[in-house]
Amino acid sequence: MTRSGNEAIADAELRAAETADKNVPPVGDLPLPVDTANLRQGPDLHPGLLGLLPLVGVWEGVGQGHHPITGDDYDFGQQIIVSHDGSNYLNWQSRSWVLDSDGNYVQPDLRECGYWRIGEDDTIELLLTHAEGSIELYYGRPLNQTSWNLTTDVTIKTDTGAHTGAAKRLYGLVPDGDLAYVEERLDSDGDLTPRLSAKLTRIIG
Repeated sequence: MTRSGNEAIADAELRAAETADKNVPPVGDLPLPVDTANLRQGPDLHPGLLGLLPLVGVWEGVGQGHHPITGDDYDFGQQIIVSHDGSNYLNWQSRSWVLDSDGNYVQPDLRECGYWRIGEDDTIELLLTHAEGSIELYYGRPLNQTSWNLTTDVTIKTDTGAHTGAAKRLYGLVPDGDLAYVEERLDSDGDLTPRLSAKLTRIIG
């Protein structure tokens, strides 16, 4: 049975009993609104961001990656922080780490930070900076109230950065309230191939 976005958001509220009073800690004493990953605390969400509202929170979980150079598949853990300060954009921070076959930490993996924006016509802009030495600009649109589809428009690498092909990402809240996503990238042959996928549980917000 297909549920509406409003029903999915209402169900997420019921599951938030353990996370509703948690938030990312402020750093320092700045004369600015604090960043909050909890819609119940801090500044009100800018009305221009209502199309991205379900993303706000701190998410953690595990996923599967495909290394573009070695061709190996591997498991990883991930934390994503989506916060705001009342301005018309969302802050995005993502860190991941390689796991062994028993789910134990092996080494750091990917790290990125950036900003989500959405226009009055529902066009999404996602600007990402990767620690591996590249910058990407994605454009996309909401598929519905709880899923978002994006494709790179520009990808730039630094002189020392790793080459990354164009990419597509699909994010969405699944029926149990978790955040799931899939990333595909162009490989050296110009084919769009799976790169990352994960399912993350909200731990704050």
